[in-house]
Amino acid sequence: MATSILFPRRHYFEIDDQPWFPDFLRQRVQTGLTLVWNLRVPVLQPAAPAQLVARLLTTHLGPVGGYAFVDFCAGAGGPTPEIERAVNRRRDPAATAPAPFVLTDLHPHVTQWARAAAASPHVSYVREPVDATAAPKALLDRLRGRPAAASYAAVVAGEPEPELETERYSNGDAKMSAAVDAALPTGNGNGNAPPPPGQPRKIFRLFNLAFHHFNDPLARAILKDTVETSDGFGIFELQHRTVDSFFSTLLFGVGILLYTPIYAFLERDLVALIFTYLLPVIPFVLVVDGWVSGLRTRTPDEIEALLRSCGAEGGADAWELRSGSEKHMWPCGHLNWVICLKKKTV
Repeated sequence: MATSILFPRRHYFEIDDQPWFPDFLRQRVQTGLTLVWNLRVPVLQPAAPAQLVARLLTTHLGPVGGYAFVDFCAGAGGPTPEIERAVNRRRDPAATAPAPFVLTDLHPHVTQWARAAAASPHVSYVREPVDATAAPKALLDRLRGRPAAASYAAVVAGEPEPELETERYSNGDAKMSAAVDAALPTGNGNGNAPPPPGQPRKIFRLFNLAFHHFNDPLARAILKDTVETSDGFGIFELQHRTVDSFFSTLLFGVGILLYTPIYAFLERDLVALIFTYLLPVIPFVLVVDGWVSGLRTRTPDEIEALLRSCGAEGGADAWELRSGSEKHMWPCGHLNWVICLKKKTV
């Protein structure tokens, strides 16, 4: 990490997570977080954080065309669409197919995800709620190259919902399999065609500015499901329990004050101006929640301890954990990362 850890981890509450926090403000707070991932400030930043994540993925995973990337905590979309573009630009087109990226969340943001999917043929989303502690079998099967249970094309086209096969996916999973079929249609040239026979894709889970949201029991449950159903995962955070993180979060708030007029003009968003300057709720929440997020963020050793105690079949010894810190903004902005891969895939 960039500097020494100052405090033990504390799981205090974040304002943006609270059910009483208005949705129209939550949307703009999440937009601010997306901006910090995707924007590059000339001179101060060699690359945007999303670009650094893409470089780390291509460096540590090798040919990315053999993977399907699933963001199980996508929020409003975050950096994943930009990571997809950067990852697929870095691949060798002659050697590997484009890697598909899928947006999912327990609380789907379908409107925002639809915009991201419209901008790239390799980004898709599942409109049904997806629980990261119990990844849907239909989703994993389709991403690995196995057919989903039932076609959902008629529903997408506005026709009556077809009768779904329920023997394979019981207890409500038939609806999920239909949603997956809608998200990942095959043979339509959208980049989500299945891999060649005998070459199933590996599943890689993304946690972008997300893993710190989970308390220890929930984090263990998510890691258990990840270890048992995936081939790798990445945890990427822009904050930590350090002095430089405290100041970089404060600078982020200043940046929001400077950038909001540009954003409000481009998006015709008067509400953003009002709640940034007249009632500065947006910068206040971004900074305070950023500091709380830092207190919640785990070190690689703490993540490894959760991995070893999560109770997954095979255990943590079958996995290789790599970690590091990359400076994304002078003088004190760092991307802290953990990438964990099954040893048989390394």
